[in-house]
Amino acid sequence: MAKIVNVPARALVSYVVNPTARFLLRVGVTPNAVTVAGTVGVLIGSYLGAMGHLFWGTWVVTASALTDVLDGTMARMRGASGKFGALLDSSMDRIADAAVFGAVTYYLAGQGNPYGGMVAALICLAAGQVISYVKARAQSLGLNADVGLAERFERLVIVGIGGLLGSAGLGWGLPAALWVLAVLSVITVFQRLIHAARTEPADAAPPAPAGSAPARAGSAPPASAGSAPAPAGSAPPGSAGSAPAAPPGSAGSAQSAPAGSAPPGSAGSAPAAPAGSVDAAPVEGAERDAS
Repeated sequence: MAKIVNVPARALVSYVVNPTARFLLRVGVTPNAVTVAGTVGVLIGSYLGAMGHLFWGTWVVTASALTDVLDGTMARMRGASGKFGALLDSSMDRIADAAVFGAVTYYLAGQGNPYGGMVAALICLAAGQVISYVKARAQSLGLNADVGLAERFERLVIVGIGGLLGSAGLGWGLPAALWVLAVLSVITVFQRLIHAARTEPADAAPPAPAGSAPARAGSAPPASAGSAPAPAGSAPPGSAGSAPAAPPGSAGSAQSAPAGSAPPGSAGSAPAAPAGSVDAAPVEGAERDAS
């Protein structure tokens, strides 16, 4: 992962941050309180910078921005970093970034927009919000976008250097730092998008259900619900040589008719309904299957 501020510089900061984090935890200060206090400090420093006090504004913003490292260190030392703490930290970071670049834009507008610095500041403001959004959205989708030349720490460092150059009387210092940061921020946006696209897993076809087989052409449709299967070895209805079944409920259906009994269809006897006649009771579910 490309970084402008290297690991030794961050390690040097940790020598100051870690003892401070332990002290604050001992006196009962919570990480969320440090997050809010740091954002308030950035707002105060941004106001000083907008009013033309670049030197003091830069130092106040820098000192307050270090709380972004401090609250995370405190949460790790305490061993409990809830979801709300992460949400609060991200929200306060967006407010602080907007305050810093808004103050810079206001200051440059009062100076006559030297070297087009206002345009660069607006690009930095918009690109910084997109950089953070791409990473958060990629993580919510299971992708990885944790790359980039200009992350939040690097952006604040570059703006701070520009503010110090401007406070030293170098009118080109702050606009130059903003243009450098604008280019790096746009590159970082595309870096994160491309990296997230490369980490997306390939789409796999859903497996077929176990035991399922494609239906063959000309195969008989499945039996309707509620129909009883024919017993093995029984002859189909109406086949040659099969004896007609006696109507249900008739006496002696399993035996031959006694001598002198009335033949089927004689007066007084109810005629048996032929197989498949319209008077037969419909099987439940037959109409639904035929529709």
